Amino acid sequence: MSVVLHQSDCLPPLLSEHKVIIVGLDNAGKTTILYQFLMNEVVHTSPTIGSNVEEIVVKNTHFLMWDIGGQESLRSLWNTYYSNTEFIILVVDSIDRERLSITKEELYRMLAHEDLRKAAVLIFANKQDMKGCMTAAEISKYLTLSSIKDHPWHIQSCCALTGEGLCQGLEWMTSRTGVR
Repeated sequence: MSVVLHQSDCLPPLLSEHKVIIVGLDNAGKTTILYQFLMNEVVHTSPTIGSNVEEIVVKNTHFLMWDIGGQESLRSLWNTYYSNTEFIILVVDSIDRERLSITKEELYRMLAHEDLRKAAVLIFANKQDMKGCMTAAEISKYLTLSSIKDHPWHIQSCCALTGEGLCQGLEWMTSRTGVR
């Protein structure tokens, strides 16, 4: 008996790919988080105009991460990135109390968008190393995250500069892949 192998039989299985958008107001730490994921080091950044896209692989799970600029003039364009998005990473500047209401408005605008109806939401409460920062619990309460019933969500304290808390956020996302 002979066995015929096709080239595709010898290739490793394809990694599952999941689209992620990283959003938040300008200066929240989105790009710093992206490059911590990618290189495990701090990269000096300037405001993102448009987007950065990188592939991050965690335990055979392939995340295509789109880091989208957060300046006011760019936020109206976020919806052009929503198609096929499985995960939203919302980065919150934990010391920027004055603009938390804007973050809340943007979050609920995204969650109401048809293209994001199945997206899970990871909120990074960034800059936890700063004196006087809001805790993840305070941010959760202010954003009324407990009222979000139609999207799985998780809030994670983090510090983009040290990487603290970022792995826990990625682990939550990885645990959500394949859950529908």
